[in-house]
Amino acid sequence: MDILVCEKVRKVYGFGNNQVTALDGIDLTVRKGEFVAIVGASGSGKSTLLHILGSVEKPTSGKVTIDGTDLSRLNQTQAAIFRRRKVGLVYQFYNLIPTLTVRKNILMPLALDKKKPNKDYFEKVVHSLGISDKLEFLPNQLSGGQQQRVAIARSLIYRPALLLADEPTGNLDQKNTKELIDMVKLSNRNLGQTILLITHDEKVALEADRIITIEDGAIKSDECRR
Repeated sequence: MDILVCEKVRKVYGFGNNQVTALDGIDLTVRKGEFVAIVGASGSGKSTLLHILGSVEKPTSGKVTIDGTDLSRLNQTQAAIFRRRKVGLVYQFYNLIPTLTVRKNILMPLALDKKKPNKDYFEKVVHSLGISDKLEFLPNQLSGGQQQRVAIARSLIYRPALLLADEPTGNLDQKNTKELIDMVKLSNRNLGQTILLITHDEKVALEADRIITIEDGAIKSDECRR
C-alpha cells in the first residue's frame, strides 16, 4: 500500500528574474512500513520537500497524496489538523513545552483534540523509546538525546500515517545519534511506522531501507538497500 505519492511536485520561490526553483518535478512513492532516508547537499531542496509533505507549505504545482488525502485540497486549518493527526514531525530542535512534563508533552496532540490516549499503545511507545522512567520529568531535566526521544514519542502518539524527521540527529553527539537511530529503527520495526528521514549524515542514511538523493531540486538516485 502506498502511503505517500508525489506527482510532478515543483516549488518556486520569488518572481521574474529573482525566481529560485527549489523542487523541479519530484515523483516519489513510499509504501507503508518503509524507512526512507533523503540525502542531499545544503540547498538541494530536501527540507523544502519535507515542508511540503508536512503540509507546512504548498507546492507551486504538482500533487501530494498522503494516506489517500490530496494535500492541495486542504485549507490552512484543515492542513494543521491533518498534520497533527496524520503526519508526525521531528526536528533537530525538540520543540518541547518546558513547563509540561514528559507525559503531557507526549500526549499534547491528543489533548488538542480532547481525545484520550490508548494506554497500551502509549506504554508501548515510551517503552520502545526507553523513556518509561522519565514521564514525570520536565524537559530541562533530560539530556539532549532523551528530549529527542520525547519528541519522537509525541510524533508517534497519534499513530501517524507518516513520520517525517528533519535532521533529527543534528544536535546530538555520536553516542546519542546511534541510540536515536536505533530507536527510529525500532519504531519502524515494532510499531510498523513509515519513516521519511532527511539527513546530511551518510552513516545515518545507511541505516535506512532506501536512500533517495536529491540534487538541484530533483531526484538524482533512488537506491533500495533491503
